[in-house]
Amino acid sequence: MAEERLLVKREGEFSYPIYFEENFQKLAEALLAEGLLGRRLCIVSDTHVAPLYLKALESILKEVSEEIFSFVFEAGEKSKHLDTVQELYASLIGHGMDRKGILVALGGGVVGDLTGFCAATYLRGIDFIQVPTTLLAQVDSSVGGKTGVDFQQYKNMVGAFHQPRLVYMNMNTLKTLPAAEFACGMGEIIKTGLICDQELFRGICAHFGALKELSDLSLLSSVIRRCCEIKAGVVERDPKEHGERALLNLGHTVGHAVEKLKDFQLLHGQCVGLGLKAAAYLSLKRGHLNANEYEEICKGCRLFDLPESVDGLEVDAILEATRKDKKMEQGQIKFILMDGIGKSFIDKTVTDSELKDAIRRIVS
Repeated sequence: MAEERLLVKREGEFSYPIYFEENFQKLAEALLAEGLLGRRLCIVSDTHVAPLYLKALESILKEVSEEIFSFVFEAGEKSKHLDTVQELYASLIGHGMDRKGILVALGGGVVGDLTGFCAATYLRGIDFIQVPTTLLAQVDSSVGGKTGVDFQQYKNMVGAFHQPRLVYMNMNTLKTLPAAEFACGMGEIIKTGLICDQELFRGICAHFGALKELSDLSLLSSVIRRCCEIKAGVVERDPKEHGERALLNLGHTVGHAVEKLKDFQLLHGQCVGLGLKAAAYLSLKRGHLNANEYEEICKGCRLFDLPESVDGLEVDAILEATRKDKKMEQGQIKFILMDGIGKSFIDKTVTDSELKDAIRRIVS
């Protein structure tokens, strides 16, 4: 296991720790180490995760707080909207949550994003901690301080930057993940390797069997830690996405468009996998990838059961949806391309014709 904490710069001289553990037993100790003793706690979770872990977490957190309550909402992306946030606000007000209170996000990316957004906006900002229980949340959404909810059909359109006080990962929660959710997380891990770490990408492809079967949690923990190191480094250098942080959006422009148009019937990481294939094809046509590298990327996505195509969507509809992406800048998409495996760059010159050609590669 990757036992040592990873410290992520928060602001100024402050930082927050990421814990990589095999259970929840050290969570109370982690809060004590951060000086969070005696605070009122609200555990926010969803209907999938709460039955598995809520009582265990409450029992452990009683060591550091005498006032604990919970808020559980219906699982799924369709709950990630302002109505759910308002319900959470009402619960916090009803329980007398003040500025010293702490929200505890127990769940996957939807729980973490919504809880973080509520923490950023309730009483102009209170503390929260991340306890991610999915692979996707552990390698991506729980780190970096991006919070938000969807607005109408637009993903993460309303949000704020708000860093957690700590992130606590229990690797054994991954054993309860459905196979599709695990593949979803691997989509983000593949993305991370393609952005800036060739060894990470090729390493996970070489050990795909052990990773998928969860037969070596130490190996998986080291992969998760490496992804967190990469994302933490990018976030520290560019906390508000004015430059380098945009690289983390590799595969997301087309991926988000597909996700919206399929009404979130496909999981986020599956859509990112489709976006990676489109971005790889664009990079191939631009001469930044060779044919062998392009096939290597497609094969890597196949190894982890990510979809190769999507049905029921029109190319022009996907193109139009990319125009509504929040990564637009003065009417031009900031598209992330690859310059070989393990290198990436921002490009603002991708034409509609090029993008449509790439989209055709993922539409069946």
